[in-house]
Amino acid sequence: MSRLYAITGATGFAGRHAVSELLGRGHRLRALVRRPENAPLPEGVELIRGDLADAEALARLVTGADAVVHLAGVLAALGREEYFRVNRDGTEALLDAATAAEVPRFVHISSLAAREPSLSPYGASKRAGEEAVLRRAAEIAAVVIRPPAVYGPGDKGTLPLIRELTRPIAAIPGPREARFSLIHGRDLARLIAETLTGAEQGIHEVSDNKPGGYGWPDLIRAAESLRGAPLRAVFLPRAIPAAVALGAEAVARITGKPSLVNRGKIAELYHRDWVSRQGTLALADPISLEQGLAETAAWYREAGWLPRPRGADRRAPNARTP
Repeated sequence: MSRLYAITGATGFAGRHAVSELLGRGHRLRALVRRPENAPLPEGVELIRGDLADAEALARLVTGADAVVHLAGVLAALGREEYFRVNRDGTEALLDAATAAEVPRFVHISSLAAREPSLSPYGASKRAGEEAVLRRAAEIAAVVIRPPAVYGPGDKGTLPLIRELTRPIAAIPGPREARFSLIHGRDLARLIAETLTGAEQGIHEVSDNKPGGYGWPDLIRAAESLRGAPLRAVFLPRAIPAAVALGAEAVARITGKPSLVNRGKIAELYHRDWVSRQGTLALADPISLEQGLAETAAWYREAGWLPRPRGADRRAPNARTP
């Protein structure tokens, strides 16, 4: 049955995958975007001009919707206040609009970083956004999804790591013993689509179902298989990326342009446990790490984000634009 879903963050990496998945299932979408004339979204998506601080736009976004998918958020900011203004206050504003319009379902995409709010302003603001959702549980059927690192074709966030893993010597900003979960962007989109019509409530951590997550040796083996050659990993002492982050923050203050490289992000990178605690939200056939990395690297090369390998073409046969 076709439904109308209101979505924020539709132009981001995860959002574009969600849009593709929901349209593919025959649903109608209404998206909140700052500049509709530049929004890279398929025809047929109804566009509402505005942002999370625009109460009138939010009301138009959610009116008549069967559910809200809240993906929008700020990943990098110049200060703690900006993180909270978007990730907490923006979520509260959207909840106000959804409850006023009597929308029956609210799916909030948070982050595994919210599990450790003391590490970074980003994580603290995402936790605050989750708490705003849970406080409204009596008014709207809401579920919070905490994805781990999301990767896949079109993602710029994991590009630096995959670039390192395609080199003979990879410089890794993190502890050797760290463990973490991963999820492909298409799998996260599938989970979102299934949750929209599900009965789950509360907070759910998700992943690609790998028990115990991954360690760096797992990623190195997958990268070596992709490269067809050995890879040597060098684990950087925390002081090195921390110094880089200080410099990046100084430049950000001068230019007024926030950087993803900041002290909070370094604290997250050097945390040792980012393994999702698997709950009831899980896919039966998630994309494997090997398949996902091969497809992602192939897309990066096709887009010119990575150099093409010499010799045989190792691209994944089913690589395609997200």
